[in-house]
Amino acid sequence: MLTVEQLNQYYGGSHTLRGLSLSLEQGKVTTLLGRNGVGKTTLLKCLMGLLPVASGSVKFEGKDITKVAPYARAALGMAYVPQGREIFPRLTVEENLQMGLANGKASRGVPEYIFEMFPVLKDMLKRRGGDLSGGQQQQLAIGRALTMRPKLLILDEPTEGIQPSIIKDIGSAIRKLAAGGEMAILLVEQYYDFAESLADNYAVMSRGEIIQAGPGSEMKEKNVQSLVAI
Repeated sequence: MLTVEQLNQYYGGSHTLRGLSLSLEQGKVTTLLGRNGVGKTTLLKCLMGLLPVASGSVKFEGKDITKVAPYARAALGMAYVPQGREIFPRLTVEENLQMGLANGKASRGVPEYIFEMFPVLKDMLKRRGGDLSGGQQQQLAIGRALTMRPKLLILDEPTEGIQPSIIKDIGSAIRKLAAGGEMAILLVEQYYDFAESLADNYAVMSRGEIIQAGPGSEMKEKNVQSLVAI
């Protein structure tokens, strides 16, 4: 679904991504782990075209999108839920979800399965996004991304500051989406147990590089937790 080859990126005098390569498979969850400051969010912004890259390539379904604008990547089927959620606090839940339809799929409306995964969104359609709890806002941010009917869903630390019951709901939603077989999911996560429970594949970053990768089933054997412990 997505292939990154030898990606390099600089921020001022810092070499933030160093020859990074990564591939994401359709119907699979790939978890990206690493300590704070190793370049995980920088990588996600490069994948979405929010930051330019110095060299290397990003290919989506075989098409080179390295220099494609963010809105065009979204139209191709790439959805991004950033760290901190970034919903529209003054808009209602319904209006926030409708923002995800701006890629031309408005005539099909908000997919019903979003309300099946996150029933609270249906219950609170007329509530302002800013009035929701942190966990409910996270569900809204994911739901907004899913209204695009994406082929690739990128999640940046969706469990940050979220209560355990909603973490469980988000985990169930991710499993269900991957099980559908049509979507690739890239999950950046600090909560190791959550990441391990969902990983079909994993990759560990350090200093802008992928230092270890493999099947999620091998994470315990490879002692991945020791590489990302703070």
